Amino acid sequence: MNERIKALGRQASKLALEEYYARQKTEFVGDVIYSDIYDQKLADLIIKECMEWCDAYATIDGTAQQVRDSIKHYFGVEE
Repeated sequence: MNERIKALGRQASKLALEEYYARQKTEFVGDVIYSDIYDQKLADLIIKECMEWCDAYATIDGTAQQVRDSIKHYFGVEE
């Protein structure tokens, strides 16, 4: 597996644990599922990484910006 994906997985795990424990304090414990939180965090991180790559390769004609905005809109990512 790509090292960057592994790093994003570790980052997602840390973020998911923080949210998991915070939500357990205010929500019914059975409603807070770690794997669901982790999946969402990992997906968000991967999508944001793709958007950053588009920013890095922005072109004069704006194609990369259009792709970035499409990714953001399609996946409903909040920055």
